[in-house]
Amino acid sequence: MAVLHNRVNQAELKQRLMEESEPRLTISFYKYFTITDPVTFRNDLYKALSEIKVFGRIYVATEGINAQISVPEQHMEGFRDRLYAIPELSGLRLNAAVDHGKSFWVLKVKVRNKIVADGINDPTFSIKERGTYLNAEEFNQMTDDPETIVVDMRNHYEYEVGHFEKAIEIPSDTFREQLPMAADMLKGKEDKKIIMYCTGGIRCEKASAYMLYRGFHNVYHLEGGIIHYANNVREQGLSNKFKGKNFVFDERLGERITEEVIAHCHQCGKSADTHTNCANQACHLLFIQCEECATSHKGCCSEECVQVLTLPEEEQRMLRKGIDKGRMVFNKSRQRKMKSADRTDDDQG
Repeated sequence: MAVLHNRVNQAELKQRLMEESEPRLTISFYKYFTITDPVTFRNDLYKALSEIKVFGRIYVATEGINAQISVPEQHMEGFRDRLYAIPELSGLRLNAAVDHGKSFWVLKVKVRNKIVADGINDPTFSIKERGTYLNAEEFNQMTDDPETIVVDMRNHYEYEVGHFEKAIEIPSDTFREQLPMAADMLKGKEDKKIIMYCTGGIRCEKASAYMLYRGFHNVYHLEGGIIHYANNVREQGLSNKFKGKNFVFDERLGERITEEVIAHCHQCGKSADTHTNCANQACHLLFIQCEECATSHKGCCSEECVQVLTLPEEEQRMLRKGIDKGRMVFNKSRQRKMKSADRTDDDQG
């Protein structure tokens, strides 16, 4: 019987990845479609991808699939063959990362209630009634109109390091909070042209459906999100309206779209847009840190955490034992740490 989950220590897996010499491609894809038996679908997919050393994070639910993966370049054709053998996914667009790098070191395929946690419980809501796709050229043309409203459907820490010109931030911690907040913020503008965008397309596609559900009439969403847009403007020689870095939910924590640095170090205020996790594993706070502060603070978010690193490893292990860190994110507007236990709210798209 095939092993349907990883049994190797995470540290060892990461070390193996670092020692790999063969190039890998970072790919993301999603599709909303009905999966009647998510568990069987998950198991079959895990076996197929494990055979060709695909790493990454994939969510499967009755509403579809959401994936961010790392594929050995030599197995890319084999990966497509396996994926496209699934009738509903045949010919599906695959978003290639702007900057591939070493993004994942283990394959995790999980069954979830939804591929994007949205907090919507009304059975009359339908993802099939969604907004109109816009490609990169159409997005640029429509946003030339000052009356067009551009809405960023990512979290505050994603928006902070990079976003489209004149995009509205929905200052929330999770996607489920964003949906009603976006509709409330735009109340009275139901007849305006509204464009939603996100990282890879999955969140803004659902957001466009939600806005139509809430009574908005001219709703659009950027096809393939920021990733597909960045690749298209480069390939087609179009004007790039995105500024800064695109946050991603893997080991890279970001891929540079333009050279502009629009964020600041959370410790000293200098221009910086590098996200990192606090070196104190009992904290693991996600925050922006410049090179100087990374050196002076030893990769930590605070002096308290620096002090923890001076303790013997056994004491450090005891401090973090039983701690549920969830998603710890520094929110500069609130000057405090925030915690959300449901990681599927934010994971790429």
